[in-house]
Amino acid sequence: MLSSMGSDDNPLGAYLKQVRDAQGLSLRDVQGKTEISNAFLSQIESGKVKNPSPVMLHKLATLYRVPYEDLMERAGYPVPEARLPPQRTGNLFHRFGKITQEEEEQLLDYLGFLRSRARRGKR
Repeated sequence: MLSSMGSDDNPLGAYLKQVRDAQGLSLRDVQGKTEISNAFLSQIESGKVKNPSPVMLHKLATLYRVPYEDLMERAGYPVPEARLPPQRTGNLFHRFGKITQEEEEQLLDYLGFLRSRARRGKR
């Protein structure tokens, strides 16, 4: 199992190598799936390249199924402390304007109640 050590305890290159090895991937495997050259990947893992581009980090995070923000932080890029809640895309929430967390939970509870009633009615 991979440890979740901080970036000071496990630099980017060592962490990426650890993740790659744990997943049984060779440098050439990663190259084939990310289009990042195996030579450049080797330089990242050895610490010769300390902060690869965010685009490369995103490709590696996606392939390795690790948090992109973690790789960004390990590479020395600024990462926001807290992530904002996902933006709602439905029109319904725009009609309400700003709602509190409690109001949102109550609306979702009521929606669950309405849906359970509808399911019971369809049986």
